[in-house]
Amino acid sequence: MTNRERDGRDAGRPPTRGALIDRKIREAMEAGDFDDLPFQGQPLPLVDDSAAGDWALAYRMLKGSNFAPPWIESDKEVRGLLAQRDAILERAPRVSEIGRPRDRAELRRVVDAANRAITRLNHEAPTSRQHRRLLDLDRELDVLAKAHAGEG
Repeated sequence: MTNRERDGRDAGRPPTRGALIDRKIREAMEAGDFDDLPFQGQPLPLVDDSAAGDWALAYRMLKGSNFAPPWIESDKEVRGLLAQRDAILERAPRVSEIGRPRDRAELRRVVDAANRAITRLNHEAPTSRQHRRLLDLDRELDVLAKAHAGEG
């Protein structure tokens, strides 16, 4: 195959757009530019957007731009606050009598922040399936007291 045939040129005519694209791809392959791509030799993972309905394209564009819908960001915030609550409860059995008021104050702060974030999430979420229940401060303080007493 001659250079003209490979480049898609006919006697003196410039190469076609397709021929230029093919040549660039071939040059990149020869240079090894495609050797370290993810999923090489495997099928690409499919994204199931069926539940998103008309919003699927918008969500895909947001995800591609590293953005998420507000209710997703609110849910991430809620999960972070719940993780803080869990960390307080997990360390509670090892806390001395002096540190217990600090734990109670910190738990109050985290539960209050979590309830505000949960309220925002429940207002932003498109369906009730994404809603969360508010935390009960008295119940959370009881769980903390039991954990402080070594009953947790």
